[in-house]
This record gives sequence, C-alpha cells and structure tokens, in this order.
Amino acid sequence: MKCPVDGTTLVMTDRQGVEIDYCPQCRGVWLDRGELDKIIERSAPAHAAPPPMAPSRGYDDGDRAPRKKRRGSFLDDIFDF
Repeated sequence: MKCPVDGTTLVMTDRQGVEIDYCPQCRGVWLDRGELDKIIERSAPAHAAPPPMAPSRGYDDGDRAPRKKRRGSFLDDIFDF
C-alpha cells in the first residue's frame, strides 16, 4: 500500500499487539477500523491519574503565573518510531 501523502510504500509494524501501517518518509500512521480503540484500551491501564495540583498562590499584578510544560499525548508513548 502507498502513503496517501507522499506515495512511499507503507511499512507494517506491531504495537501492543495491533498491526499498524506507517510511512517511514513522512511518519504518518494509518489505522484500520477498530485499531485505535484497541490501542487505547491496551494503553489505558499504563496511564495513571494526574497528580493532584498544588494549592494556588497569589500573584502580584505584575507577576504572571508560571507556565506548565506541555505533556505529550499518550500516542507519543505508543508510536516511538
């Protein structure tokens, strides 16, 4: 099968017992019907609830609240190629 984006031949790989197709050139991932649901079900126990937030503290008018570092999605853990 060819990549719909750049025409490169897709490579099949196994992730958590689910066979997925990906493009080594553009790194696009294509899933068949139901595969995303299987991946989500199998990765759900691996992700714990987020830690409780620290109590907020007051800021002066000139101060800004510190920005939180964005956490990647669960797909970053699944697709590491």
